Amino acid sequence: MEQLSILATRKRNSVVRLTRSSKIFKTIIKAIQEKKGENIISLDLRKIPEAVADFFVICEAASTTQVKAIADSVEEEVRKNCDELPYKHEGRQNYQWVLIDYVNIVVHVMLPENRRFYKLEDMWSDAAQEDHKG
Repeated sequence: MEQLSILATRKRNSVVRLTRSSKIFKTIIKAIQEKKGENIISLDLRKIPEAVADFFVICEAASTTQVKAIADSVEEEVRKNCDELPYKHEGRQNYQWVLIDYVNIVVHVMLPENRRFYKLEDMWSDAAQEDHKG
């Protein structure tokens, strides 16, 4: 759970509240879909007081090469379309699980075995979950 530790080091910006129709949210989903990310879900954390973000977007990739491609695509598309840079990102050393932190939305790009092991959806089971088919 090393990647999640970075979330504890910053405070959520409660002034700007995101929705699933926010430009950055839509851009992230589209960037993942364009690189054929699989099992894309979003968790709406806005009603969970201890949550560190408004949303988690979680997807998986078949290989470390695809994890890198998806992460690069998300960062590039968000920069280009929303003029936003990530607050922080982690996991670019081995591309097993890349976390991209945009403060109010956190993207998790994971290999299937890491996703099964860490079970983020179960950890945040109170959150409303939505599937995003490509």
